[in-house]
Amino acid sequence: MKNHSVRVYRSKEALPKNDQLAWKLAAIATDRAPLDAAASEMVINRIIDNAAVALAAINRQPVANARSQALAHPREGGAQVFGISKSFGCDAEWAAWVNGTAVRELDMHDTFLAADYSHPGDNIPPILAVAQQCGSRHNLTGEDLIRAILVGYEIQINLVKGICLHAHKKDHIAHLCPAQAAGIGSLLGLDTDTVYQAIQQAVHVAFSTRQSRKGEISSWKAYAPAHAGKLAVEAVDRAMRGEKSPSPIYEGEDSVLAYMLDGPNSRYEVPLPDPGESLHAILDSYTKEHSAEYQSQALIDLAFRMRERIENLDNIEFITIHTSHHTHYVIGAGANDPQKMDPKASRETLDHSIMYIFAVALQDGRWHHVDSYTPERASRPDTVALWQKIGTCEDPEWTRRYHSSDPKEKAFGGRVEIQFKNGDTLVDELAVANAHSLGARPFERKDYIHKFTTLTDGIVSDKERERFLDRVQSLPELDAASFRELNVKADAGELSCAERDRRGIF
Repeated sequence: MKNHSVRVYRSKEALPKNDQLAWKLAAIATDRAPLDAAASEMVINRIIDNAAVALAAINRQPVANARSQALAHPREGGAQVFGISKSFGCDAEWAAWVNGTAVRELDMHDTFLAADYSHPGDNIPPILAVAQQCGSRHNLTGEDLIRAILVGYEIQINLVKGICLHAHKKDHIAHLCPAQAAGIGSLLGLDTDTVYQAIQQAVHVAFSTRQSRKGEISSWKAYAPAHAGKLAVEAVDRAMRGEKSPSPIYEGEDSVLAYMLDGPNSRYEVPLPDPGESLHAILDSYTKEHSAEYQSQALIDLAFRMRERIENLDNIEFITIHTSHHTHYVIGAGANDPQKMDPKASRETLDHSIMYIFAVALQDGRWHHVDSYTPERASRPDTVALWQKIGTCEDPEWTRRYHSSDPKEKAFGGRVEIQFKNGDTLVDELAVANAHSLGARPFERKDYIHKFTTLTDGIVSDKERERFLDRVQSLPELDAASFRELNVKADAGELSCAERDRRGIF
C-alpha cells in the first residue's frame, strides 16, 4: 500500500491524467493482481450476509415500493430481484435499485469506519445485477465476480480511510458510487480510460447532504446507496458508449475538493494498493450481529453484559456513555436531535439513537430486527423513563482509538457509567462488538449462515435456503449462467408488491 497525495489544482496548472485520483482508482479496477484467498472467502460471506438482511426486509414498505418500480422495467435475460422467481428479469439498474434498498433497509449488513462511514456491502447489488445481465455476453466467471466485488470494497474503504465527508455534512454514498462504478468496470474487463470516465461521472452525480441521516430520518436512508448503485450502472453505460466526464473530478479548481470538502487548500492522503498487489480491504470491514447503526454494536453487547449485574433497573439514577466524537455526534446526545429521544420517532431514527438502543438492550437482554423497534416497544413507559436517563459525552481517548490505524487499538465502543439512586456506581467498557474480527466471538462462515437462516425463517423455504447456500459457496467455480442462482426466492410467505402496479409514473 502507498499513500497518494490529493489536492486542488488551479485550471492553469497541469495535472496529467495518470496523476489524478480517479485514474489511480481506475487502474486498481483494471489491474489483474492475484486473488487473495481469505478475501475471496469473505466475498462469499458478504453475499450471504446481504441476502439475509435483504430477505428479512422483503416486505417492508421501502423495499416493496422499490420492487414495484423494478417490476415496471422487465427485461428478458436481465438481472434478478430478491424475493422474485429467477424467471423474471429486469434492467440491471433497476435490480441494483431494489436489491440495494433491500440490503440497506434494516441497517444490519457490513460496515467500515475510519475518517468517514461506509457500508461496503452496498457494492454488491449493482455489481451482481450487471453480472447477471451481461455475464454470458462477456463470458464471465465466478472469479471475475469475486474480483469485481473486491475492487468495490477496496476503493470505497480506502477513500473512507483518506477523505472525511461527514465533517462537511456530505453523505457517505459519495465514496460508494465511484467504488460501484469501478467494480462494474472491473467485472466487464473495461480499459482504464473507460473506467476512469465512469468513475468521474459517478463522483460528479453522487454528492448529496447528510440531511438524509439527520433529525427525523426517513426511508431515504435505505434508498440512498441503492440510488448510488443505479447511478453507477448508468455512468458505466455512458462511458462504454464513449461519453466523457468532468475532469479532474477530485482535484479540479471548481470541483469536489475545492467546493464540497476542505476548499482550495484541500490536501488528503489516500492509501491505495500498489500495481500487482492483491486486494484485501474487505478483510478490514465487519458485519453486524444486531440490526442497528454500527457504532451501537459494542454498546449493545455491553448492555447485555452489564444488565446481569443490576438487580433492579428502576434503581438507576443516570447513565453516561463516554464514547468517540463520531458516536456522540451522530447517534448520541451531541447530535442535538430531539427526535432521538422521541418515542414516536421513525425506526430509522431509533436505530440512530444510542440512548434508545442502550435502554432497550439493557431491559431486554436481546436485540431483534423487528421487535426492538415497534411503536409499542418504543413507547413503553418504563423504557421511556430509562431512555430519558441516558446521555453521551465525547471522550478524547475513545476518539483517538476510533481513528487509530492500529487494528488492535481501533475501537467503536465506549465506557458506560451507571449511577444508582443509593450512590453506587457500575462501570464497564467494551471496545469492539463480539462479532468483530477482534471481538469475543468473531463472525465466521457458520455465523453468516446462521444469520441467514434466522432472518429468512418463515420467508424462505428450507429447500430454497439450502440451494442458495450451496451455490454461493461454490462461487469461484460458477459460470455466468449460474449467477442468476445467487438470487433467493421468498417462497415460504406472502410477498407484497409481487406484480407491477399503476400507483406511480412507471
